Order: sequence, then structure tokens, then C-alpha cells
Amino acid sequence: MRSYGGRVFRPGFAICAAALILTLHSTSAQTDLTVSIQVDTATAIAPMTPMWAWFGNDEPNYAYMKDGKKLLSELAALSPVPVFFRTHNLLTTGDGTAALKWGSTNAYTEDSDGKPRYDWTIVDRIFDTYLERKIKPMVQIGFMPEALSTKPVPYRHFWKPGDNYNDIYTGWAYPPNDYDKWRELVYQWVRHSVQKYGQREVESWWWEVWNEPDIGYWRGTQDEFLKLYDYAADGLKRALPTARIGGPEVTGPNGMRTQQILRNFLEHCLRGTNYATGKTGAPLDFVTFHAKGAPQVMPDGHVRMSVSNQLRAINNGFGIVASFPELAKIPIVIGESDPEGCAACPVRTNPSNAYRNGTMFSSYTAEQLFRTYELADLHKVNLLGSLSWAFEFEDQPYFDGFRDLATNGIDKPVLNTFRMLAQMSTGQRVKATSTAGLPLEDVRDRSVRQQPDVSALATRDARSANVLVWNYHDDDLPGPAARVELAIEGLPAGRPTLTHYRIDGDHSNSYAVWKSMGSPQSPTSAQYTQLEKAGQLATLEAPRRVDVKEGRVVVTFTLPRQGVSLLRLTW
Repeated sequence: MRSYGGRVFRPGFAICAAALILTLHSTSAQTDLTVSIQVDTATAIAPMTPMWAWFGNDEPNYAYMKDGKKLLSELAALSPVPVFFRTHNLLTTGDGTAALKWGSTNAYTEDSDGKPRYDWTIVDRIFDTYLERKIKPMVQIGFMPEALSTKPVPYRHFWKPGDNYNDIYTGWAYPPNDYDKWRELVYQWVRHSVQKYGQREVESWWWEVWNEPDIGYWRGTQDEFLKLYDYAADGLKRALPTARIGGPEVTGPNGMRTQQILRNFLEHCLRGTNYATGKTGAPLDFVTFHAKGAPQVMPDGHVRMSVSNQLRAINNGFGIVASFPELAKIPIVIGESDPEGCAACPVRTNPSNAYRNGTMFSSYTAEQLFRTYELADLHKVNLLGSLSWAFEFEDQPYFDGFRDLATNGIDKPVLNTFRMLAQMSTGQRVKATSTAGLPLEDVRDRSVRQQPDVSALATRDARSANVLVWNYHDDDLPGPAARVELAIEGLPAGRPTLTHYRIDGDHSNSYAVWKSMGSPQSPTSAQYTQLEKAGQLATLEAPRRVDVKEGRVVVTFTLPRQGVSLLRLTW
């Protein structure tokens, strides 16, 4: 297989794919879309909550490694609000050696008499790395320490890309052999955290139990998972009654089984008999579930995304939570919200992941997050976070097609979508309409398979108005550019400064620059510096002053397929 600008084509289809590309390029030149976008900054929709400022990964030990620390610093720097970070394996037994789909802390072991030993050295190192950068932990209580597992052998897995994914589910995925020891482990962890970081700091964290208990991550029954949750929550609340805990982090609730598991968990927390206390109900301070898309390689070799698969999972999860009147105001965190399900599966073993290096990922992210805001509005739920399960993979080849935000310390285009959102993170979302914007229901139910979606997300605060615009289509192929006329209304009189940021083939795109260098796996120092610069958010043109006429500013520009623009007016 070979790639075209981040798109993968099979050699047997090279001729027809090339013909298709030429046709599309020709069509693009002749039939650019004409799009009118109207923004009314005087009509507020809802607060611009920073639900995008949540990230995570499988491998906790990457946090304190070279490129991990660099990327955490960048995430903290881009956001004016605290970034939350979720990771697996915080209680997994091992020496802290990092590997794909693996991590460990050795927090819990037992002596020869079965007496618990607690060692928080590696856990503290991870959390210290976060907190030094003012990043907040979303603390996942898991996985099962070897000494507590009901089936500890085999325990350490050695999965690599191309292996059977189920190979990762080893002794860490089983229930505890002693629930009282499990509860005490959680109690000691929270107690230690309060002693080290202070009560006020730990109160600002969010704690959760396990990950995806509806699939192989949990080798017990669903009743055993509820018991696991109850005992963990009891230990946490005993150590710090004001600590916040939630769950259940099920996979995307598109199937009836997963939907029922989510419902059963919520019902148990509200009205079930608590396994740890014998009382009615269990602590529940927030609700979590996952949502994933489903890209596929088409017969001609290009990748087709499925944003609708991800949005339907979000829609279903919101609907289930909203069906419980008692949970009308409970915060919701989509604990993993991504284009597909395996961050550690690179394009060389999973061709459908060829979208990850270039502008398909950045434009998809803009589309998906905007629609997630709309779905939260539709269901009237309290969306706290939409977590991107993407970070970095230490010591892997450059641009190897992992689902990450940076590769070897070089920021990918998708990270610049979050830099754009960070500049919009205060004030109110305001009304924006586009003549080429698709209805929410169409995108949720049918994805973006016919005409592209050229839509806008707009915000207004006391000193600025911001409009994010993207040109998205599920098919990772060249397509028509959009000629956009953007009218922003309801502005104060004066001459604000217009700054136009852009992600496309020529801006904020380290991948394009890396390919232009010949795709070096050992870039020179000068090349690396150039790639670092190319990975930053770039402007389309120099900032300039514009006139507000009758409360209105009009801007025209061309937005290529997969392009994302942020137009920012400041006064």
C-alpha cells in the first residue's frame, strides 16, 4: 500500500485512484463552494465550556519521559483553564517500564504473610509531573495489582502492533481476591494523596473506577464490577468525604448490551443495595462512557471516516443519563471520544488509521467537538468533558500513524485544533448559521458522505468574538475549496484587530513539512527545529485592523477541504 497526503491507496487501484484524484482536483478548481456564514454575537446559546481540555492515554509512565513532559507542558500552555488527564494502569504491578498498551507503578504488593505493602513512588512521580504543569488528574482506580488478582498468571503482557488485541487482557483485568484489601488500597491511596498534595487539591480531582467493564478490560461479572465500584467508592469517601467519584466508563453505547450495562450501573448507584455498606445506593458524582468512530479503507484504497458512529454513541449516552430525572444536573465526561478504538495501532498494521498524521484528523476533531456541543444542548445535559484518548508514544518512528498529538516532540496538525479552541474557551457560544452547514441529525445519523459540511462554532466574551470554521468530509480525498463570506454582527463600534489562524496543507502542518523533507527518520538539528516550528499554530496572514460598520464586520476567504480557520476579533 502507499499513501497520498496521509491517505492510503492499494497498488492494485493506483491507476483509478490517480484518475480520481486528478478528476477531483479539476472539479475543485471549477466548482468551489460558495458559502455564507452569519454570526450573531448578540444571541447567546450557552456558556463555552472547555469540555475539550481533557486528554488521556494507556501508558502512564510516558508522562515523565522526555517527550511526555514536553507535550504535557504544551497542553498546559495552550489552555487558559486546567487540563485534565486520564490514564490507565495506575495500580498495575511492575517496575514502571513503559511499553505499548502497558504501564505500571508497583503501588501495591504483599509480603510473604499476605500483609499489604504500599509504595507510591511511581504514582507520585506521574502526578508530580502533571501538577508541576498545573494539569489535574482524572484518577482511574485500576488496574488490579498482581497480589490481589483472582487470576494473576499470566500478568505482564507483551503486546505489539499486529498482535491479537485480546492478548492485552491478562491478570490485571480480574476481580480482587479480597474486597476489603481492595477498599483499603483505595483508602490508603487517597489518604496519601491528601497528605502529599493537600485536601483542596485532591478535592479538585475526579476519581473513577476501572475502564470499559463491558469488554475484556473486566474479566469478572457485571455484579462483581458493581461490587468493585462500591468498595472503591467506600474507601475513597472514608479517606476524603468530599472527593468526587464516578463511572462506569463503558464502551460506546451503540449496542443494546452496553446501553443496558450503563443503565444498570446508574440504577444501582441510585437505588441498588451497596455491596460495601449494605445501604441503598452508591456515591455517584459524575457519569462516564466512551464514544468511537469507525474509519474504513474503501475499495479504491482511500480512508473513509464515520463521525456518525461516534456521534450516535454520544447521543445514546446522553439520552440514557437524561432518562433519569435524578441525574438532570450530574456532570458527564465522555472518558474517551475518538475517531476509532486503538491509539497504539499504527497505520502500518491498521491501514484505516491513515487519517492520523494530517489534516483529516484536525478537521474531523473540529466537526466532532462542535456536534458534541450540539448534542449536549439537544439533550440538556451537563457536559463537563469530552476526553481525547491521544497523547504521545515515546521512541517510536516519526509519523508512524499512532493516534497521538505529537510524534517525537513534533506537534501534529490536530493539536492546533485544540490551540484554536483554547482561544475560544471563555464567554458564550453564540448563534452561527452556514449555507453549507449540515443539520445535526443528518451528521449524527448519516455522517458526511455527500456534500461537505462547512460549519461554524462562534463565541463572544467581553473583549473578543471568535469564529471557528471547517471544511469537512468523511472521505479522505481532495475536494472543492469553500469560498466563504463571513459576517459577524452585534459588535461594538471601533476598529478591532482581526487575527486569522489556519490549519491546512500549508499552515500549522508539521506532517506536510516532514514529507517535503523526504520523510526523514533521523532529521538533522536544523530539520527538527523547522519541524517544531511547523507544528505550531500559524496565521494565514498578518493581523490587521478592520472597521465595524453598523455593528458588523465582513471577511471573505477561501477554505480548502480539511482546512480549519479561527477568525478572532479582539478589542
